[in-house]
Amino acid sequence: MVIFENVSMTYPGGDVPAIDDMSFTIDDGEFVFLVGPSGSGKTSIIKLITGEVMADSGILNVNGYDLRHIRRRKLPLMRRTIGVIFQDYRLIEDMTIYDNVAFAMHIVGASNREIRQRVPYVLDLVGLSGREKRYPREVSGGEQQRTAVARAIVNSPQLLIADEPTGNLDPARSLELMLLMDRINDNEIGTTVLVVTHEKELVNSFSKRVIAIEDGQVISDGMDGYYSYEIQ
Repeated sequence: MVIFENVSMTYPGGDVPAIDDMSFTIDDGEFVFLVGPSGSGKTSIIKLITGEVMADSGILNVNGYDLRHIRRRKLPLMRRTIGVIFQDYRLIEDMTIYDNVAFAMHIVGASNREIRQRVPYVLDLVGLSGREKRYPREVSGGEQQRTAVARAIVNSPQLLIADEPTGNLDPARSLELMLLMDRINDNEIGTTVLVVTHEKELVNSFSKRVIAIEDGQVISDGMDGYYSYEIQ
């Protein structure tokens, strides 16, 4: 669960809040699109949720962690409850598809037995069975993105954040990726999904909740929020 209650945040040296008295709640198991023009605060929201920056005021709670008062040593534990997918994939080029995903489990101290059991399951879930021994340069952009998805969910996060995940994909692959995210939300232990995107047609293809923001504030929140909001 993600709770923003009257949250404000200004970057050091700034004179205008990046997030201005913002309130919304994302319940466990929801699938939510976050939309807004460049500079509206989307990236700042992600940084607040992941603990990269701290709020100046308000209540901010992520997966049971109070991020306004969390101790630094607890941040790694909080971050393990979150999986993040980036637009540029951020795969390790000299590792195979299998090893890229397994690496995320090594980092959190999983045993070799756990890795051998979990990684093949997740690769099958994202449609990459048979690609395990290939390197990122040997697969398509869509398959690289699926690898990034597999890496993000392999440790069973409570919350999956996708930051402009379809920016480097053509429309067909973008739709395919969103259908995969929908499956993860529905089947993979009900993972909560937050997708940040500019792609209006893609959002309108799904009947999901849409939070639209501008100038650090929520301007609409609902099933039809994106239909009535024009990206600039």
